[in-house]
Amino acid sequence: MGRVSPLLLVLLALGFGFATYNLVTMVMHNRGLSSGKFWVTNEASEWYDPVINMPDEVKGLGSSNVKFHVALTATDAPYSKWQCRIMYYWYKKMKDMPGSDMGGFTRVLHSGKPDNLMEEIPTFIVDPLPEGLDRGYIVLNRPWAFVQWLEKAIIEEEYILMAEPDHVFANPLPNLAHGGHPAAFPFFYIKPADNEKIIRKYYPQEKGPVTNVDPIGNSPVIINKLLLEKIAPTWMNVSLRMKDDPETDKAFGWVLEMYAYAVASALHDVRHILRKDFMLQPPWDLEVGKKFIIHYTYGCDYNMKGELTYGKIGEWRFDKRSYLRGPPPRNLPLPPPGVPDSVVRLVKMVNEATDNIPGWDVQ
Repeated sequence: MGRVSPLLLVLLALGFGFATYNLVTMVMHNRGLSSGKFWVTNEASEWYDPVINMPDEVKGLGSSNVKFHVALTATDAPYSKWQCRIMYYWYKKMKDMPGSDMGGFTRVLHSGKPDNLMEEIPTFIVDPLPEGLDRGYIVLNRPWAFVQWLEKAIIEEEYILMAEPDHVFANPLPNLAHGGHPAAFPFFYIKPADNEKIIRKYYPQEKGPVTNVDPIGNSPVIINKLLLEKIAPTWMNVSLRMKDDPETDKAFGWVLEMYAYAVASALHDVRHILRKDFMLQPPWDLEVGKKFIIHYTYGCDYNMKGELTYGKIGEWRFDKRSYLRGPPPRNLPLPPPGVPDSVVRLVKMVNEATDNIPGWDVQ
């Protein structure tokens, strides 16, 4: 695997805040298009199929039953730490359940120094990007963190799940990847074909059609470790190039690094198995069902009638951004009657974790 030095990073960059996932307008616009496809799904329907794209050679193979290592990148900020603690709690609970192919776990901490969770969560410390290189877009540290971790760490498993702190495992997760075909979640707002002019700056015509770029980000993705070792430096370099280009930076905004992973994978001729059951995102996905990961990136706001008031602070709400400076309290109030199962399940899972994690109020 190619080695990438901080000096090269600086040269590539030359020649905050956490992303605020404000997709209200985009989500509302796409709800009608995506209901029954990505977001609002009825698993009892005869036509429901969680796989929306799969290479011909892996069709019908089912789960690969090979262990994967769970890895998430994180900072030492209180906001990141409490999410990591909840995520790790549910990893431990689901890891050995029937149907799970989870192996080890690593929090890849890109703050460059230890924090107070080192004994609670298996952690590997890597360096952040050189000061100023992320331009306030902290997510740029993610590919650089993976490059360092893959280069320096001993990882026993053949596959890796790239996850995030605001993921909780709702069901035991099998290995959804097959050989050189990683598994990924399709995001409706990642649209390479609609951004062909920009994509072509990084994915040249001779590589093939823009449709070779999958509509994904890097997480959640289950991928062969050797394949990720090849993709990760490219992902990092493309991310920096995109951030350095004003047109790309303006067009892609907080999803820039997601596009960079998708482009980097395509540059290595990698196509992903697209699984819409990989993840759900309350409040837009209404039921958990057999889906594997709850991603609580969106705020959940409801009135006491159980009606969604998205874009307006509700009488009842759960929003991770309400807890930027410290963890949420134990025993959060449950949603009022009428709120979808996905939101109720999420809050119950948060409450169970916080009730069982020792020293929860410690930042």
